[in-house]
Amino acid sequence: MRLFDLNSFEEVLETLLRNKSRSLLTAFGIFWGIFLLVFFIGGGNGLKYLLSKNFDGVAQNSCIIGTRPTSIAYKGYQTGRNWELDVADAQLIMQKVPEVAVATSANMRYRVSMQVGNTTESRSVKGVFPEYATIDNPHLYVGRYINQTDIEQRRKVCVIGKNIAETFFPDTKDPCGRQINIGNIPFTIIGVSHSSNNMSIGSNAERTAVIPRTTMQQLYNLGTKAALICYTAKEGYTVTSIAKSVENVVKSEHLIDPNDKQAVMSYNMEEMFQMINALFRGVAWLIWIIGIGTLLSGAVGVSNIMMVTVRERTTEIGIRRAIGAHPSHILWQIIMESVVLTIMAGLSGIIFAILILYGVETVVAMMGAQANFQIPFSMAAGAAALLTLLGALAGLAPAYRALAIKPIDAMREE
Repeated sequence: MRLFDLNSFEEVLETLLRNKSRSLLTAFGIFWGIFLLVFFIGGGNGLKYLLSKNFDGVAQNSCIIGTRPTSIAYKGYQTGRNWELDVADAQLIMQKVPEVAVATSANMRYRVSMQVGNTTESRSVKGVFPEYATIDNPHLYVGRYINQTDIEQRRKVCVIGKNIAETFFPDTKDPCGRQINIGNIPFTIIGVSHSSNNMSIGSNAERTAVIPRTTMQQLYNLGTKAALICYTAKEGYTVTSIAKSVENVVKSEHLIDPNDKQAVMSYNMEEMFQMINALFRGVAWLIWIIGIGTLLSGAVGVSNIMMVTVRERTTEIGIRRAIGAHPSHILWQIIMESVVLTIMAGLSGIIFAILILYGVETVVAMMGAQANFQIPFSMAAGAAALLTLLGALAGLAPAYRALAIKPIDAMREE
């Protein structure tokens, strides 16, 4: 006799359907456990994707420094002195801190009037050097970025963000070569940035026009003032390990007390990314602990119910043993009942979780955002394998309990 065939499967289903209410209630523990596991994993993946989009293109090994009033009097200067960064600070940092790969400055202007035809809106303008692209990747959809020739010749060219392109040039996806008035001055568009990060280094990338720093200096009479200094670390070094050295260079150049912890404002992207990754690792561990804990409790419930089922079928099992049923057939039959119940409940939970996640993904897409809330196929296959294992383990104790039944004892009980 084969251990499992179509007749055996029909017998398993008939046994499970004999008491529908009990089977459904038992299966619910498995269903709910796998549903929570898949839903939380998919939801966590989606949230991580959405959050990572806020930092899309920003170099992870970078740091941004700005200024705040001093908190310590130093070399004749009073407490509370306002000071400003200088474009030359970037070169000074690279000279005195060899671990720095790139250092560059940036300036911003907010609520600048932009006009094309009869359309007028207020947006931001950022003046940068070509090296700035290594700090904040513009993700150019068309065209090019600011280059050294633009800087040297003070060209009136710009790279516009996605929102500006859609607002002023809804008739084309490639406005390169066309004109846009920025502060009543015509600029030629040389590129369109599709960066969608909300990190906002100075201003939102989608709503910002990037122009050469020298052009901005001339238009707004900035001199050598810089709003921000951005830098990245060389390969093999971390921003955290060189941040103090960079800060000391800036403080020394601008006559700030080395112990003044307020004067230099610093945003360490490396620490921020590490904090986010640690947060999601912790959430992932919590999800797995909750999900597997719920699954195990469901498997215990299956095992208990199968024990009850075996007890109710004492006479049936005894008769089978009396007429020559092989012990392995009895063992396999009970284990398969447990496995089938577990798999059916688990697959239902997986499918239901995927449908809910698809609904969430659709709603998020309707709100204008994109995120992948689904789980990989390999994870779904792994969950199915886990369900099979749990079902088999849950059926072991009842199966051996069934093998312990002696035909004479079953007849006596009857």
